[in-house]
Amino acid sequence: MITAIVNVRTDGRRIPEIAEALAGLDGVSEVYSVTGDVDLVVLVRVRRHEQLADVIAGGIARVEGITTTTTNIAFRAYSRHDLESAFDLGLD
Repeated sequence: MITAIVNVRTDGRRIPEIAEALAGLDGVSEVYSVTGDVDLVVLVRVRRHEQLADVIAGGIARVEGITTTTTNIAFRAYSRHDLESAFDLGLD
């Protein structure tokens, strides 16, 4: 699974409708409204690298009201949840 984190700046008055449009795109797993330098953080998860262009350039970038995006590709995921499940032997 390939994960991309897309930081999105929008027309601030339209954040909720833009977030809903983004959440409805194939390949978008989560959309967060955030504070800071960007308005939304979008998590994209696809199976093949080539699909990133379809989701990001072909989908996210075409949503009306988005002014800029910055995309980061994740190399590896580290989370407490993942670590705990890796060591869970199923013993109660």
